[in-house]
Amino acid sequence: MTETPAIRICIADDHPLFREGVVRTLSESDALVVVGEAGDADGAVRIAAAERPDLVMPGGGLAALTQIMKMDAPPKVVMLTVAEDDDVVLGALKAGAVGYILKGVGSRELVAIIRDIADGQSYLSPSLAMKLLNQMQSTGGARRNADPISDLSKREEDILRLVAKGLSNREVGEALDLQEKTVKHYMTSIMQKLHV
Repeated sequence: MTETPAIRICIADDHPLFREGVVRTLSESDALVVVGEAGDADGAVRIAAAERPDLVMPGGGLAALTQIMKMDAPPKVVMLTVAEDDDVVLGALKAGAVGYILKGVGSRELVAIIRDIADGQSYLSPSLAMKLLNQMQSTGGARRNADPISDLSKREEDILRLVAKGLSNREVGEALDLQEKTVKHYMTSIMQKLHV
């Protein structure tokens, strides 16, 4: 049996104490290894280019994300932030972020989210899902379909509404009699259909 290689991560945040806590949390997992840390966006970009990690949590807002996504074969980028502004969230997702995590997340949940993202899923903090849903319904975004929600199946819409209420994937699974893994797959499909 071959051992799965550890997920290589680069972390940047301008608050040293917070950054050190995230590094410590992630380093405690055998499946994750922090290959670099930086205090600003420029440092995140430099480390991402030098270390070629699997995943970058760049800090520094959209500037670092945009530069990282211009790299050949860019790593997955996850925003770990306090910013909840609709424009910032949508901007990050449109620019290529595969995850948008609010800093209030717990350590175990953060590790689980990163593992899921490394496995090809995407993530949006539940409290932001309702804001995104409301914005897309009211403006239609600049989508092909004036009502992108209509692209969702009944089951996907039910799941998105529960997530938007703040339920975790496990709680959504319990409410709808689904396995947590099934809910995660639905969320990936939902994010793809909504083009985020």
